Amino acid sequence: MIACRDGVELEKLRAAGLLVADVLDRVVERVAAGVTTLELERVAEQRIRELGARPAFKGYRGYPCASCISINEEIVHGIPSERKLAPGDIVSIDIGVELDGYYSDVATSVGIEPLAPERETLLRVTREALYHGIEQARPDHFLGDISQAVQEHVERYGFSVVREFVGHGIGTQLHEEPQVPNYASPVRGPKLRPGMVLAIEPMVTTGSPEVKIRADRWTAVTADGGCAAHFEHCVAVTENGPWILTAPEG
Repeated sequence: MIACRDGVELEKLRAAGLLVADVLDRVVERVAAGVTTLELERVAEQRIRELGARPAFKGYRGYPCASCISINEEIVHGIPSERKLAPGDIVSIDIGVELDGYYSDVATSVGIEPLAPERETLLRVTREALYHGIEQARPDHFLGDISQAVQEHVERYGFSVVREFVGHGIGTQLHEEPQVPNYASPVRGPKLRPGMVLAIEPMVTTGSPEVKIRADRWTAVTADGGCAAHFEHCVAVTENGPWILTAPEG
C-alpha cells in the first residue's frame, strides 16, 4: 500500500530533507583530489549527529557506514575506505537520515577537474533526467510517467539507465512502496495522489546498463567498466505540483 502523508507528516519529512541536504553540502565541499572516501564519511556522520539525526544507512541490512560513496564505474553502495580521490574522477555520494521517526535520502555526483567531456555530459544529463522525472510527480499523473521521462532523456544522449536499482517511496521507513524505476514499462503503474512521497534517483551509465556486485556484497559496478552517475531527491506530490523536500529552495 502506498502511503499518502498529511500536512504534519510532510513538514516532518521536509525537516529531515533539509537536514540531509545540509549534510550532503558539507560532504561535497570536501570533495577534492587526495581526499579519501573515509574522510568524507566522517564528515557525513559527524554532521548528521551534530544536527540531532541518526544515520539511516548505518546498520541497515548490515551496511557499515553513514554514507555510500561510489567512484567512476561504481554505481551505488560504495563503502567508504582509504581510497583517495583523483583528478578526473566522478564521485557519487548518497546519504540517508532519520529524524524524529521520518526518513530522507539524497544523492549527487560531482566531478574532479579536469574531467573528460563524456563524463561532464554524463553528469549534466543524469541531473537533468532527475528533474525531468520530478516534473511528472503531479496528481493524476502515473508513476510510469516519471520513469518514462527519465529514460527518454537519458537515452536521447546515448547513455543507459540502470535497471537493477530503482527509486522508492519514503516516510516512516527508509524504503516504502512504490518502487520508482528509471525505465518505462507497458504498465504505467499507480496514479499519483497528493501526499505521496517518492525518492526519485536516476542511475546512469556511459555504456551497458548491466551491473555486477563486488566481493564486499555491497558495491555495484558497471559490468563493462563504463562510468556511472547518480542523483536523487525526495519529492512530495502536492496539489501545487512537485515539492522537492531535499532542496532548500523546495
